[in-house]
Amino acid sequence: MNVRRNLAGVLALCAVAMIFLPLLLTFYLSVFDETLIVFPPHGYTLRWYARIWPEFGAALRTSFFAALAAVAVSLLIGVPAGIGLARYRFRGRDAVATMLLAPLTVPGIAIGLGIFVLAVLIEEHTEWAISGSLALMVAAHVLITTPWVVRLCLASLANHDAAAEEAAASLGARPLAVLWRVTLPAMRSGIVAGGLFAFIVSFENLEMTLFLTAPGMTTLPIAVLQYLQYHIDPLVAAIAVAQVVFVGGALMLLDRHVKLAQVVA
Repeated sequence: MNVRRNLAGVLALCAVAMIFLPLLLTFYLSVFDETLIVFPPHGYTLRWYARIWPEFGAALRTSFFAALAAVAVSLLIGVPAGIGLARYRFRGRDAVATMLLAPLTVPGIAIGLGIFVLAVLIEEHTEWAISGSLALMVAAHVLITTPWVVRLCLASLANHDAAAEEAAASLGARPLAVLWRVTLPAMRSGIVAGGLFAFIVSFENLEMTLFLTAPGMTTLPIAVLQYLQYHIDPLVAAIAVAQVVFVGGALMLLDRHVKLAQVVA
């Protein structure tokens, strides 16, 4: 028994080290006072963090607004879809569930290329300039963010007994009142977690977005990739640390209020 317990402890420590050691090394690199990454550094500085906005401000704005729009549309689609799949039995239910979750199984490059080709075909037949537009990027991101919202909404309802909704209905509550006062509050953790995961997936997407950008409109991951083609300095490490701090802080803040572990565990 002691051997198994010690082995489990060693494995747990190894897992923690594998997660946090790269983060610590990235933070260490981000404070090097060098224009080229050399070890050991001649000094340390925080000036790379001050260069994030001047260097990548436009890309940050594009990624942020595209992610917010994708989250809003994904919630409008995913929350009703999650309720319908969890609470109702109808013909074609499995097909609808498969269709909604299918983008998770398709490589992002294939989705991006397909959307780009479709946009070009539409332009040829309608003369609508949609390729390289923010609207097309948001629509494409909705395709990969909606499955996360649906899955997490389904998980939140799976942990909630439908008896409360049936009781409210039996006491005379209208369907919309049951939805607003019983169902949606029970789904709060799933909705918040789905929106957060959708934002992260959209904000960090690279492989699909490569086909959807245009001159003058690029996202942060692509801007970072282009920067790395000509620079090898700690600025990219500073961006990575800033993103980890932002996402980690958001997760900790939300978890205090909605207990995300109930639906993502």
